[in-house]
Amino acid sequence: MTVLEDSPFVRACRGLPGSHTPVWFMRQAGRSLPEYRKIRAGVGMLESCRRPELVTEITLQPVRRHDVDAAILFSDIVVPVAAAGIDLDIVAGTGPVVAEPIRTAGDLERLRPITPEDVGFVAESVRLLVAELGATPLIGFAGAPFTLASYLIEGGPSRTYLKTKAMMYGQPELWNALLTRLSEITLTFLRTQVDAGVSAVQLFDSWAGALSEADYRQHVMPHSAAVLRGLLDAGVPRIHFGVGTAVLLEAMGEAGADVVGVDWRTPLDVATKRIGPDRSVQGNLDPAILFAGWETVERETRRVLAQGASAPGHIFNLGHGVMPETDPEILTRLVALVHEISSR
Repeated sequence: MTVLEDSPFVRACRGLPGSHTPVWFMRQAGRSLPEYRKIRAGVGMLESCRRPELVTEITLQPVRRHDVDAAILFSDIVVPVAAAGIDLDIVAGTGPVVAEPIRTAGDLERLRPITPEDVGFVAESVRLLVAELGATPLIGFAGAPFTLASYLIEGGPSRTYLKTKAMMYGQPELWNALLTRLSEITLTFLRTQVDAGVSAVQLFDSWAGALSEADYRQHVMPHSAAVLRGLLDAGVPRIHFGVGTAVLLEAMGEAGADVVGVDWRTPLDVATKRIGPDRSVQGNLDPAILFAGWETVERETRRVLAQGASAPGHIFNLGHGVMPETDPEILTRLVALVHEISSR
């Protein structure tokens, strides 16, 4: 067994006991860190993702500062879509904005398949990071087909997903063609990261919580399953995460994940019963609790760890990403607390 395979993070992903409960944070490399804001000053988000040396430094910052058990590649879910020929920008304070949304079969022609060479900068970033990280695992990631489709159809972030759902219900052939193309792009993007050396991958279906279980199973799950199934022989754990997915947890596990990420709305012991006893869980402290004072943080951290013990493996995380206003010192103390409480 390699050092990385024997790390607390990978062991927890595989449902194996480790020296302690591993912890990392979604958006741990980001706006909560002053060193991140400094190094990103004047550099656009997409451009930042395309500079391997910059990606490497940003990814390493929270590992140095917080002593987390895993790094996650600094990137963005729309990077492979941009590589596929879509004209988009990541607008500060808004998110991804697509110049010409995909609404017709003709529009779909603008979304071409990608090759590993199209995202060679990501592979180079991973290689640089693996060399720097040593015994700390690196998580690769990508957006899931539904979440990517919602950006492409809506033209940007949405609260209602009206255009997305209208296509899903009213143009099922176009919908399936779009999500099939996106699943192929996503799989290539993740395989490129695996081939370059990541120890695990996370598939973010950030907005799947907008769907009913029946709609998820019919219109979305087959495409996410295609991505996860395509990584079955890759030899790395596969994490699947969405927000507002309480009714989807069972299906998200069935889609093929080894680990199901759970947002803060569902206690981990309840989530484990829905997901099943053969998958690990990740989560799920409410990011807002980090603003409520240390006594509250400690109490709620103990609760999450106790509830996570019901699963075969537990990776401690927040129930969504680190908020930009979060005090980095709280995150550092939280990592130390999780390690102390869970030390075995």
